[in-house]
Amino acid sequence: MNMTVPGSVSRSATLMRPILVLIFCLLSRASAATVDGHAAAIDSLLAAYDSTHAPGASVVVIKDGKVILKKGYGYEHLETGRRVIPSTNFRLASMTKQFTAMCIMMLREQGKLAYADPLSRFFPEFPAYGKAITVRHLLTHTSGLIDYESLIPDSQTVQINDRGVLSLLLRTDSTYFPPGTKYLYSNTGYAMLALIVEQASGESFAAYLQKHIFHPLGMNSTLAYERGISEVPERAYGYTRTDSGFVFADQSVTSAVLGDGGIYSNADDMVLWDRSLYTHALVSLTSLEEAFTDAALTDGTPIDYGYGWHTETFLGMKHPFHTGSTRGFRNAILRFPSKKFTVFILTNRNEGDPIVIAKKIAEMYLLDTAR
Repeated sequence: MNMTVPGSVSRSATLMRPILVLIFCLLSRASAATVDGHAAAIDSLLAAYDSTHAPGASVVVIKDGKVILKKGYGYEHLETGRRVIPSTNFRLASMTKQFTAMCIMMLREQGKLAYADPLSRFFPEFPAYGKAITVRHLLTHTSGLIDYESLIPDSQTVQINDRGVLSLLLRTDSTYFPPGTKYLYSNTGYAMLALIVEQASGESFAAYLQKHIFHPLGMNSTLAYERGISEVPERAYGYTRTDSGFVFADQSVTSAVLGDGGIYSNADDMVLWDRSLYTHALVSLTSLEEAFTDAALTDGTPIDYGYGWHTETFLGMKHPFHTGSTRGFRNAILRFPSKKFTVFILTNRNEGDPIVIAKKIAEMYLLDTAR
């Protein structure tokens, strides 16, 4: 029969506690040293965004669904001295396209449209060439539609919206090339997709996003901004550098077009968006995989674009990414689904190359993992 001296277990546990605490502290310090080392290196990469009286940046690094770095640099509004924080909302610019594409994928799964549907189904008044342009062509930048910015008169000062883009196209009689035969990045195509969302759903594009994506995911500060209709909370304003310093440069005549670049979001909400892309919260995993896969031209030639996402091979991995650039803002999102790793950088200035910085950050963490 085993004999236990009363109190011996308690004394043994008491003796073990300092040892366990010491081990825990050493492990924690080792982990912290790695994270801190990366954080210091990231601070160095973003130093230009954190200088005195400069427009800033918001940076997030996500690994295995966990935020391992989230930090703001510089100012969201120079005139009031408000610094960038995780809830600061930046104009996403072309990073909006992934949300526009998601709306289309959702409506397609609901049977309200098909990728093979032509423009003429949604806009009977469209010129005859619209019968050959499909929703899939719009998603993959293979429609050949004329760049709407080239159709705006130089004298125009009133902002154009998505419906205005359609009006401009109704006065054209050709495309750059036969649909499906070439790839040419097209803001026009995504403005048309926003209008197709409205036609297929019976809701405004901004309302559809809010009801079916932002609210369900808890992205409570994210919105497609419409002047006079909505307000952007904790808004970052855009700036451009001049010889005398940064000056306000936030809007242009195309800033009211929503489908190609009109969403504002922040670090906190974009974490929720990233997490949803590993689940069937919005669409099936099959649809998501298609969105992240190279589309193809009519002759079968693959292109480096899916549905709302560029694709490339980096660090030996095929992965989706996107950038966003408009007046006053430059952004990037870099995702490695196979590693459950994401970096995104939002900035409010007309300079810099966030995708280059994002790749350097990815190298830090993913090469660490590889070792």
